[in-house]
Formats: sequence, structure tokens, C-alpha cells
Amino acid sequence: MAPSKTPKSTSRAKKEKVFHPDSRKAGQLNRVQLRKAKLADAASKRTKKHSAQADVYGFFYHAIPPEGTLSLEGLHSIISNVWLTRHDDELEQERAARRKGRPKSTKELKLEEIKLRESEQYRTGMDVPDLTHEATVELFRKWDQTEVAYIQLLRFIRISSVDSTSAVVSKQGEHHSLKEPVPLQAIHEAMVTDCNDTLLTEPPSRFASTMMMMDGPLS
Repeated sequence: MAPSKTPKSTSRAKKEKVFHPDSRKAGQLNRVQLRKAKLADAASKRTKKHSAQADVYGFFYHAIPPEGTLSLEGLHSIISNVWLTRHDDELEQERAARRKGRPKSTKELKLEEIKLRESEQYRTGMDVPDLTHEATVELFRKWDQTEVAYIQLLRFIRISSVDSTSAVVSKQGEHHSLKEPVPLQAIHEAMVTDCNDTLLTEPPSRFASTMMMMDGPLS
């Protein structure tokens, strides 16, 4: 008996279209791939940036005292004795591992650069969450330690190693509980100023009516 013939496959593997490198279609595809690569790179950098910010704010989150707030002196102490020295052990290990006469490793150079940059930043003015402010501390306690956008709700102060006795509010904070109401005295002074300006600029015929509104009829 003759062997049966194997039926030929009717479907063929679809060949990938190849476009001429100088064609318009090839240019479109290249632009699409380039855009995807740029977006992926931007997303990666954005993630790294947020991660670095979360690490910085995480340090101050763990610096919150169990109860109450920190004093300004205590906040300075944490920055100078803990924050600025956090890489010292690792830096000493790199220096100890380096043989005499050998150049500094990339890691050692990077750690030294970080230490120098942060020390200079602290000297010229460093913005930190205001751990001396009760409302800010209470808000900070509720942070999930991951969402960087939450930090925008907090009040920040600028402190410097040059003067450890004073601080300046550098960012009021976006949470409604941190919005400072305008003092009543300031409102009254503004109204008096506006009224005085009106009296100076209004014609004499309207002077009497303005005075009547302020103090009643003229005698």
C-alpha cells in the first residue's frame, strides 16, 4: 500500500515587513521607539528621584519624638550629629580598604561629595520639616512613608549651622490646619487705610457722605 501523502500546510508563517531605512514608514517606527525609550527613561529617573526624596523625609519621620515636638536645639543636634554623619562608617571602611598609594575608589569619592554638599547646604540654609511645630508633627505622624506628595502638606523651616538659635518658615504647608488666619488687627488696619485713601481721593461733595457712613451724621 502506497504511503499516504502528508497534506501540505495551507498556512504560512507571516513574514515581518521590512521597510527601507530611508522610507517614511521606517522613520515613523523609529520615532515611536525613540519616544517609548525616552518615556521609560523619564519614568525610571522619576522613580529614583521619588525614592531618594522618600529616604530623606523618612529620616526626619523617624526623628519625630515619641511624644510632643523637638526643640530647635534638638533638631540641629539630629542634623549635625546623625544626618551629616550617617555615611562616616562606610567612608572609613572605604579608606581603610584602600592600599597606600592607590587612588580613591568611585564609592569613596561619591560619599565624600555627598558629605561636602550636605554640609555646605546646612551652612547656607537647609529646608527641613518643622519638627518643632505641633500641628506639622501630628500631620507627619500620619505619613505612610512612601507617598512623597503628602510631604507638601507639611510646614518647612530653613535652618543653618551659622545660627542655630533662629529659623525661618520657608514653606507654610498646604494642609488647611496650617493656614494662618489673617489677624483681626491687620484687617482693621487695612480697612482704615483703604478708608483714608478714599477720603483723600474723593471730591469734597462726597466727603460728608463718607463721614456719615463712618461716624454718623456731621454735627
